[in-house]
Amino acid sequence: MQREIEERQRKEENKKRQEEIKTDTQKLFQLATELKDAVDKSNEHLLSLDVIKKAEEVEKLAKKVKEKMKEGSGKPVIGEPPPVPVPSLDRPPRRWVTGHRGDLVIWQFGN
Repeated sequence: MQREIEERQRKEENKKRQEEIKTDTQKLFQLATELKDAVDKSNEHLLSLDVIKKAEEVEKLAKKVKEKMKEGSGKPVIGEPPPVPVPSLDRPPRRWVTGHRGDLVIWQFGN
């Protein structure tokens, strides 16, 4: 029961984070478009403080989106560990036998 609640909470958090990423990405696109328009209006000798501030906003928002994306990708899925293989008891374990043929060492299973 507790596991189902945790799973549901995790899914809700992921959904909320995904919505925030979409909203922030749309805002980032808008800011980048505004930045491009401002740069297009400037010339090689004049760059306004508004353009610099807009570039800083784009950088800050892009970093925020990147961090939100990382949050979801690094969390391990909680579950049962994989089964551990158990050796068969039907026959005794094999031993290694080596043979030499010049510089070549041959490894094979023996009885």
